[in-house]
Amino acid sequence: MSILDESIARLDGTRGTLADLTGGAPALLVNVASKCGLTPQYAGLEQLQKDFAGRGFTVVGFPCNQFAGQEPGSAEEIAEFCSATYGVTFPMSEKIDVNGDDRHPIYAELTASSDERGTSGDIQWNFEKFVVRADGSVVARFGPKVTPDDERLVAAIDSVLS
Repeated sequence: MSILDESIARLDGTRGTLADLTGGAPALLVNVASKCGLTPQYAGLEQLQKDFAGRGFTVVGFPCNQFAGQEPGSAEEIAEFCSATYGVTFPMSEKIDVNGDDRHPIYAELTASSDERGTSGDIQWNFEKFVVRADGSVVARFGPKVTPDDERLVAAIDSVLS
C-alpha cells in the first residue's frame, strides 16, 4: 500500500486519502501550527503553492498540537487563521499526531525517511518538511528551520517536477 492510500480527513472533516489531498501531484507535506515562532513560514508555503501549482505541485499542511500546544484551535479556527492571516489556499488535513503512539500512519511512513544529516525518526518540531513524488515516495526531508524559500528545498521540489 502506498502512503497515498492512507485515510485522512480534510480540515473541514471530509474523509478521503492523502491522494485526495495531493490531487495525485508531487507535494510538500508539512506539519503546521498557528502559534509557533515558525508560523510565518505559512507565507512562504503559500508562495511555493502559487509558484509551483501550475507545474502540477501542491503543498499540504498537517495541523499538529504536539509541540508546546502551539495548535490548540478547532478546525474552524485553524482554517480562519490560515486564510485570514496568510491567505492559505493549499489543502490542509484534520489535526493529527505526528509522533508517539497515536502517530498518524502517513507520518509513520514519512518519519522513516532521513533528512540531509541522515537522521530519521520523530518529527523535531512544527514545520518539518517532506518533498514527495506523485507516487508518494519521499525525495527529501528538511528540518523545521529550513524556510520555504531555501534553495535546497526549492531544488528538491523542482527535481520532482522535471
